[in-house]
This record gives sequence, structure tokens and C-alpha cells, in this order.
Amino acid sequence: MTRHLITSALPYINGIKHLGNLVGSQLPADLYARYLRARGHEVMFICATDEHGTPAELAAAKTGEPVADYCARMHREQASLAAGFGLSFDHYGRSSSDRNRALTQHFAGRLADGDLIREVSEKQVYSIDDNRFLSDRYIEGTCPNCGYEKARGDQCENCTKLLDPTDLIDPRSAISGSTNLEVRETKHLYLRQSALKGQIADWIDSKTDWPILTTSIAKKWLRDGDGLQDRGITRDVDWGVPVKRGDRDWPGMEGKVFYVWFDAPIEYIAATAEWADENGKPDADWRRWWRNDEGAEDVRYTQFMGKDNVPFHTLSFPATIIGSGEPWKLVDYIKSFNYLNYDGGQFSTSQGRGVFMDDALSLLPADYWRWWLLSHVPESGDSEFTWENFQASVNKDLADVLGNFVSRITKFCRSKFGETVPDGGTPGPVEAKLTEALATRIRAYEEAMGRIEIRKAAAELRAIWVLGNEYLQSAAPWSTFKTDEAQAAMQVRLGLNLIRLYAVLSAPFIPFTAATMAEAMGTKDAGWPDDVEAALRTLIPGHAFTVPENLFAKITDDQRAEWEDRFKGLRA
Repeated sequence: MTRHLITSALPYINGIKHLGNLVGSQLPADLYARYLRARGHEVMFICATDEHGTPAELAAAKTGEPVADYCARMHREQASLAAGFGLSFDHYGRSSSDRNRALTQHFAGRLADGDLIREVSEKQVYSIDDNRFLSDRYIEGTCPNCGYEKARGDQCENCTKLLDPTDLIDPRSAISGSTNLEVRETKHLYLRQSALKGQIADWIDSKTDWPILTTSIAKKWLRDGDGLQDRGITRDVDWGVPVKRGDRDWPGMEGKVFYVWFDAPIEYIAATAEWADENGKPDADWRRWWRNDEGAEDVRYTQFMGKDNVPFHTLSFPATIIGSGEPWKLVDYIKSFNYLNYDGGQFSTSQGRGVFMDDALSLLPADYWRWWLLSHVPESGDSEFTWENFQASVNKDLADVLGNFVSRITKFCRSKFGETVPDGGTPGPVEAKLTEALATRIRAYEEAMGRIEIRKAAAELRAIWVLGNEYLQSAAPWSTFKTDEAQAAMQVRLGLNLIRLYAVLSAPFIPFTAATMAEAMGTKDAGWPDDVEAALRTLIPGHAFTVPENLFAKITDDQRAEWEDRFKGLRA
């Protein structure tokens, strides 16, 4: 079996993430990781909190905490919410880790040794009132590209264009709001990305299987010249990885840190090393995932991210890897996503708009959200969350189709045969037709999952659930029981086996409910149904089962109205 390395774009440490963040990287990555594990592949699924730079400093300042304490607390909160949503990371690391500090400084040293870093004296905005340079998110203003009035100094949230603080119109301090600013000279390190343009372009051209969204963004940046300009990799802030050339000091760079977008992607590697540390593994165990000279050439590496992160992962991070001159693993496939909008507007962490992960779990179990988000994932274009659509999808797909099937078959069996799988009866043409239809749908489901076509996979899974309901309606064991008890027993036995089958197939999408179904059927260790006919005979007569509680309660109109009103404004 193939070894699969999977990484999800690192969420910023500054606050709880909203559902748009969740569906843009972590949740689909978890779906894929769960599916691959179920198929028997070895998987390393990595994520971490992105903790450096101005977002962390600004957020900590608002709470009055030291930035290190704030990051530690928010890491625990984000990790807890990730677990609440069933995100099955092998390790959820921190970009502030010792491993990442050492690796970032190592890469900087390698790039410098390769003449790919130059020192640049430049002019930056300085706040007289704050007595400091204002880099990145410490400065806000109007975007020169689209006119958005709350653009940040590193990137416009509205049009996603990368910016320098000096590009902003009518700039102001994000710390104090002061406009008492002036331009002063400072010195920084620049990564000579332009020197690697040919190699990066050839590498991107070789990725003929990438999604159109990923490739189009990467090539547009190369074509327009935005992506591989030499870019600063240091900043005049306090919180971050200290600038060093490997393990040596860097004269003239005292008191500076590496830019967060330089060190954050390196945390993918560092977090894998953190996993090894946490589990008492030798370095060879994490290096086999990342070093081509130590086994990683056999690894399939897939990254998940929102479209705003694509330029950094197709251009800047590969420039770091390639420029190091060392045999580090480059990504094989980048699955990127458009935006999930919220009820006529945009989700926004900075503006507190939309449903956030903690809010979601306080309202409903995780699988309600997982199913809706994954079945509506913004793959081919932006999609929109509305409470009406959410209610309709949950009630129809989860309650009426899957939940109703499980309830009807288990309760009927208990009432007529007890809580053991009944014996008797012989499958006929109707059952053979069902088996054939299931095999066709399961293969289509597998193909969609293999291509990471998530919406299509969700549609196929729902169709598999529907097949069970259609069989139950046509077989009508409650009617058959009146004239042929043995044949009704066979129909019920098949229905119970379908529940076990649904538990296996549904686990990547709705893991908590799948576990409940599997436990009720007494088959926690069920394998993937490579042979559908055999899978439908797994539960043999006499096997005990239990009747699960109602798997999915329907969302009422009153609940929907209450939630629409509750979340229509900004989050406090």
C-alpha cells in the first residue's frame, strides 16, 4: 500500500476558526485521511497552529496576556475543537516549537549558502506614537488594487492580493489607530525567488493532474510576475523565530524574526518531527516522510488549502525547499478550495461574522456539520451557507434517508425476532439486483474519493443510503412477515448487514455516527467492502445487535429561525 502524507493549511492562532476555515482545509483533509486509512494505507496527517507574526501579537494584546501564554492557550482550544469535529490528525503541532525554530534557521542557512538570500535596505512605515515599525498586520488601510478599506499590510482579505505596508492608501496603526506615521529605513533579508523561477515553472508544468483552481492560480502568479519576485523573509517584530543562519548569528539582523510566511509551511516538516518526539520515535521515522534520500520518494504528499493559500504553497514554499539544495519532499497534489460564504455575505474571522466552530458544536453534534460542509464543499466555485439549506439537507439526507433506515430495520427486527440477527430465507433476484447496484455505487464512491472529488463522493454515498431505503420499501418485511416469516428474516438480516456496510462507508464523512452504527451492530473492526456480496453476509444468524437511539433529530423551523436571528450579526 502507498504511504500518504497529508497536510492541512495551518490555521492562525488568533481566535476560534469559523466554518469557512474548517471546510477550506482541515475537514476535507480529514475526510481523505480517514478514507485512505480505511483502505489500508499508511497515513501521516499533519496540521498545526500558525503562531508567529502580528496576528498573534495583536490578539494577545487585546486579552492582556503575554503572547506566548496566549498562543499556548489558543492552541489548546483549537486542538480541543478539532477533536470535537473528529479531525484525526496524527499530530497537531505548533509553529512556535523548538523543532520549527531549528528547521527554519536551517533552511535560511542553506538558502544563504546557495546565494539565494540578499540583504536589502528599505523604507518601512514607522509609528511615532507606538515607537515601532509597522509591518504586516500592524498596519491597515485602503487596498490600492480593489479599494477595500480594511486591507492589511500583508494581504487584502477582499481581493487576496499580496501587499507591502507601504502600498496601503491612508494607512493607520492597527495597534493604536494612529495616523502619526512616517517612513524610515530598515534592513531585511530577501529570498531571491526570482532566481528560481525557471525551476518552479517547470515543476508546476509537470503537475498535469492538479485541480484547475490550483494550477490557474499558480500560473497566473508566474505569468503576472507577482509570485516569484524577491520577497522579504524577516520582520521588525518581537514574536517569531529569531533570525539565524543555521546555528550561527546573522550580523545586522539582531532583534529581527523570520516572516511568518517563511516559517509557517516549514512547520509541516517540524510537526512530523514533533510527532516522532511525542511518540518516542527516532529521527529516521519522521525523515522517511520528508527526505527523498531516506524513503520519502515512495510517499504521496497531498496538501489541502483555501485558494488564498495557493500562491504560497505553489511558489514560496517550493522555492524554500528547492533552494535549499537538499532532497526534501515536494508536494505531489494540492487540493484547493474556493470560499464558503455565509448567508448573503462572507465568513470573516477578523470581523467575527458567521458560525464559528465552538458555536456549531454547542448547537448540534459534529456530524451534522461535517455532512453539510463536505456535501457542499466549494470545489468548482464559491458556495454559500444558509440556514434553510442546512436544515433541508440535514433533515432529508441524515434524518430521512440514513437515520430512518437504521431506525426502521432495527426496531422491526427487535419487535419480531429479538435483538439477534434472524435465520432463515434465501436471497433472490431482488437481493441480487441490490448487491449489483451497491457494488456499482461503491466503486463510483471509491473513484471519487481517490480523485478527491468530495461533492461527487458525498452524492454517491447518499445514493448508497437511498438504495437501502428503496430495498426496504420494495421488500416490505413487515408485510412479508405475515405470510413468510423465514423470508422476512432474510430481508431483515440483509438490512442489518446494510447498516454495518453503511457504517464502514460513511465513517470518513460522519465518523461519530458511523461508530455508533458499528457498535450497535457489534462490528467495530469491520473492514472495507472489497467484496460487496461477502460484506452483506458479515452478520450471521445469532449475532447480537442493539437498537441505537435516534441517530439524527430533525432541525425544526423554530430552531432554524432562532439560529438565523442569533447569528445574523457580528460575533461579539
